[in-house]
Amino acid sequence: MYAGSEFVTGDDIASALLSCGQALAEAGEAEAVTVPAIEQDGSIGSVTVLIGPASQMVARDTKVDGEELIDVDAVARLTAVERRLRPVAVVDGDRSDPADWGDEI
Repeated sequence: MYAGSEFVTGDDIASALLSCGQALAEAGEAEAVTVPAIEQDGSIGSVTVLIGPASQMVARDTKVDGEELIDVDAVARLTAVERRLRPVAVVDGDRSDPADWGDEI
């Protein structure tokens, strides 16, 4: 549910949409994103949602006829927005004993 309207999408898409919205809210930014949605006739359409600091979204489980909507590209687009806002440093997990480094230091 968003802005008094409802749309049905897949679990991974909904989760990515909520995470993206949270990241945008934390950054004080807003962005219009488009995600796939299941239309009332069962066809696949799309919905564009403006998400940001003032967004109020609710996700709830629902039963639909047919298979769950999966769109890896939509999830990747939402995840890319989140990564841009929440950069992560890569840490080398090698914790070998410095005494074993020999002449490398």
